[in-house]
Amino acid sequence: MSAVSHLECARCAKQYEAGRVYNLCACGSPLWVRYDLKRLDAARWREQLTARPPTLWRYREVLPVRDQSCITSLGEGCTPLLHARRLGEKLGMASLYLKDESLNPTGSFKARGLAVAVSMAKELGLERLAVPSAGNAGGALAAYAAQAGLAATVFMPEATPLVNRMECRLFGAEVILVPGSIKDCARALRERATSKDWFDCSTLREPYRLEGKKTMAYEVVEQLLGRVPDAMIYPTGGGTGLIGMWKAFEEMQQLGWIGERRPRMFAVQASGCAPIVRAYAQGALQAEEWLDPETIASGLRVPSAIGDFLMLRALRESRGGALAVEDGAMLAAVRELAEEEGVITSPEGGAALAALRRLLADGHLSGLETVVLFLTASGYKYVEVLDALAKSPGN
Repeated sequence: MSAVSHLECARCAKQYEAGRVYNLCACGSPLWVRYDLKRLDAARWREQLTARPPTLWRYREVLPVRDQSCITSLGEGCTPLLHARRLGEKLGMASLYLKDESLNPTGSFKARGLAVAVSMAKELGLERLAVPSAGNAGGALAAYAAQAGLAATVFMPEATPLVNRMECRLFGAEVILVPGSIKDCARALRERATSKDWFDCSTLREPYRLEGKKTMAYEVVEQLLGRVPDAMIYPTGGGTGLIGMWKAFEEMQQLGWIGERRPRMFAVQASGCAPIVRAYAQGALQAEEWLDPETIASGLRVPSAIGDFLMLRALRESRGGALAVEDGAMLAAVRELAEEEGVITSPEGGAALAALRRLLADGHLSGLETVVLFLTASGYKYVEVLDALAKSPGN
């Protein structure tokens, strides 16, 4: 049974009653779901985890859905944490792990957030959902909306990979192609929403996608037998997963599952679209919009994010950092992960490995740490990129 108590603004801390429909706080900032963790028998719950089904709903006490009949699930979560032995030996690291999110339904980590968001939409009586998406979030929304019997509309940049557009349509969603970036899609959604009965499921513009994404941190700690890794390297666009995992570590400490120690959080972006990297380097509290974003990693082509201040806060509190990598380095890393570990990941996943190489070379990591790289989506959804990579020299 969910222990949800209320919603709270991530900036001004204003509280809202749970069980009602919200997008943002009155101040325009994201809302977080808060739980009454003190009433949980955390030790007993933790002992029961292994007997529960291998989905993210094993953590249902810290998920917002109260009516279990509204849970919409395709088996999301509990993705493998792969010990990258060959790659680790090559890099001089004994404890390198890959969190392979490609095994989620619809092939990416977006399934986590949308499973929870759609389940809550069903519980709250919503009927039409809409989202701007550079690819994977749109497919996930379309899939879960189909299972829940809800209508879905997805606004996508015209340059969105073909597979992402196809899957949305196959799931029955309405697809609207928009010139420009995901920010232009978000603008188009909000302009048309005034005359449509759509609920906006954009990144951090509703409270529940973050709750699904945070379960990655719960899983990593469970898979490491209760240990907190020394560092996490996370491909960062809108930043829901990074922010959600930082929230999850706070919750786990309150539950008594971990102590005060936290992993160093490293955000990796594309050199052609790196607003968080620039803001971090400048010591800014928020990130200015990145003009003319350009990268092959569609999930990183996010010129501005409403949760920028939360990402920057997590990076600094964790003593982590932010770095940008070139598209060529991403593709080289995609090939290396395939050849060394048998995993075909997306360019965003390649970015995580490229960032790790930089962190080791610059001395930010020594190689002795336990490090988790997040491979956020399947490379099979990027057929155009893989085709070019397979034909390139070195293959």
